[in-house]
Amino acid sequence: MSGKIKKSSENLSFSLSRWFRKMSTAPTTAIITVVGISYAIFLFGGGLYTLINQPIPSYYNENTQQFYFLYPDVSEQFGADTIISVALYALGFIGLLTIYQSTKSANKPRQAYMLLITGVTFLLLAYIFLESVMTIKGA
Repeated sequence: MSGKIKKSSENLSFSLSRWFRKMSTAPTTAIITVVGISYAIFLFGGGLYTLINQPIPSYYNENTQQFYFLYPDVSEQFGADTIISVALYALGFIGLLTIYQSTKSANKPRQAYMLLITGVTFLLLAYIFLESVMTIKGA
């Protein structure tokens, strides 16, 4: 009787490992990763605050005849604040992915160098613009 149980448990572990190997190589892993990263960028950008508080998209001051897309204080935000910050975080993440891809093409130095320069440029642009947005909001 114990031989039957041992044999069925061995088959079970083999079938589980085969299922896990199939799931880890399937395109669903890439989809889950993209969805998870998109969700994290959405949260970092203030998307949850926007969904809960439903702020106005932007503000038009009739006295100065200007549109305000960034709320001038750090404690509040417009809907455009979320869009701007999510776009900048996504740009920074794309820069990091490009830098990572440049390490994969070590046998093609020109392509690796171009990918590295592009990734660093995206990352620096995202950082500079995010810092300038925070400076505008803090002033």
